Amino acid sequence: MRRLLRRIRRRLRGGPDAADRALRLQIERAGGSLQPIRPGEGWRRWRNRALRTHAEVDEAVAELRRLGLVPHQDAPKNWDHLVALGEILSRTDRDARVLEMGAASYSPLLVWLYQYGYRHLNGIDLGHGEPSLRGPIRLERMDLQHTRYPDSTFDAIACLSVIEHGVEVTAYLAEARRLLKPGGLLVTSTDYWADPIDTAGKVAYGVPVHLFTSSEIEALVETARDFGFDAHPAPDLACEERVVHWARLELDYTFVVLTLVANRPPRDTSATSATSNGLGVRP
Repeated sequence: MRRLLRRIRRRLRGGPDAADRALRLQIERAGGSLQPIRPGEGWRRWRNRALRTHAEVDEAVAELRRLGLVPHQDAPKNWDHLVALGEILSRTDRDARVLEMGAASYSPLLVWLYQYGYRHLNGIDLGHGEPSLRGPIRLERMDLQHTRYPDSTFDAIACLSVIEHGVEVTAYLAEARRLLKPGGLLVTSTDYWADPIDTAGKVAYGVPVHLFTSSEIEALVETARDFGFDAHPAPDLACEERVVHWARLELDYTFVVLTLVANRPPRDTSATSATSNGLGVRP
């Protein structure tokens, strides 16, 4: 009887049940399915490499629609988002705790995971105001380099097209490693071209625009190894077509996506010891 009363009270004041119903309705109205198909195996060949052709974007969008998912409004972003989805679904179960770093309110990844039955879903971004719920998805304002979560909170973390916007890579990897459970998954994508592209004088989101090069991605992977991450398969950083066009800044480039698994303790824990207090929670 007490449980029933609590559920009635939550519904009357628009609590989690109301948020869940609203998200389900939003998904259905947008053309998504509440019983999506599991992804095929095509995304696996895109792990740890660059987006190479426009045809790969078209393939990713078609696959998401086949699954019953609503694609990202920016077509090329469906490529790395599909890889992140495939990795999380293949390496975790519905009880997994998943964090998306840099999760804008329109980001589809956490909604897709909700459609597959995941319920422990968090998204952080400096653009959020007060904490809010989309169904069970909790969105809140937080710096991905300095979060307030306890150590070993998450089974998987995704950070898609974010680290190029003024993020310090070592701090990002240290914090992700702190937050992940042993064997946890980190999927990262970023703006990329193998050779340097001139971005002098170009600013977005309050910071200078940066496009990662192949040497910088190689350095990122090497730093990740110091934090106990492994990359399988080994990254293939070859480029073909400039698939991404940033019209406002007149830039043409592509994306790269990296799958890292936290298989070992960090080699030098001094880099991560300053990220939390003795309780494993930020002050």
